[in-house]
Amino acid sequence: MPDQDGLARDAAGIGALADPLRRRLYAFVCAQPGPVSRDQAADAVGVARHQAKFHLDRLEAEGLLESSYARLTGRTGPGAGRPAKLYRRSARDIAISLPHREYRLAGELMATAIAESAATGAPVRAVLDRVATDYGRRIGARAAGAQPPQTGRGALAAALAVLAEHGYEPCDATAAPVSVEQAEPGEVVLANCPFHALAQSQTELACGMNYALIQGLAEMFTPVAPRTRLCPGDQRCCVVLAPAEMR
Repeated sequence: MPDQDGLARDAAGIGALADPLRRRLYAFVCAQPGPVSRDQAADAVGVARHQAKFHLDRLEAEGLLESSYARLTGRTGPGAGRPAKLYRRSARDIAISLPHREYRLAGELMATAIAESAATGAPVRAVLDRVATDYGRRIGARAAGAQPPQTGRGALAAALAVLAEHGYEPCDATAAPVSVEQAEPGEVVLANCPFHALAQSQTELACGMNYALIQGLAEMFTPVAPRTRLCPGDQRCCVVLAPAEMR
């Protein structure tokens, strides 16, 4: 799952395609069965070689293309000339959505649960909740680190920071904590559900997975773990959090 830096890189890469000529060059390179030279790309879109070079190198810098060098004549040794720079589509996957969605993560968690269920005979729902809990614990353990927060409010702030990185968009409530949209006084609402489309069609499945993930994350801040509970609302995550002091 991409972090904030990864999302910024993806956005920059997609932004590089805003230039019409750059889009045409990118489309040409991607449509070829093998790497292409600057001359081939320039001829294909009808521009000067130096223009093609500039835009192809920009696409490479943004991670949309990869390059290699080879002699196109097949000759070797003295007089064979310098190898040509060749371009091909990058192997890196680039995806960005607004609001932030995590459908790849949902797919990975569900695929893991389905495979385990098929192998063991355990109910898929139960396995999915455990898999999601384990994932939440892993990201929570990294956040807690060697010196975990010592207060409920500190633990809540740390947990919310992790959830923000994963697209949940917690309201700015760690100081009071009072959310802009609160279920109860002191509870923090997560304004975005990263699994929104799935939650619309498979509400019980998605909300159960969501709750298990967030609960697993919160557990890693024990003994001052944030309180989590299901509290569904329109156009937001079904989970709300509060500091341990509210227990």
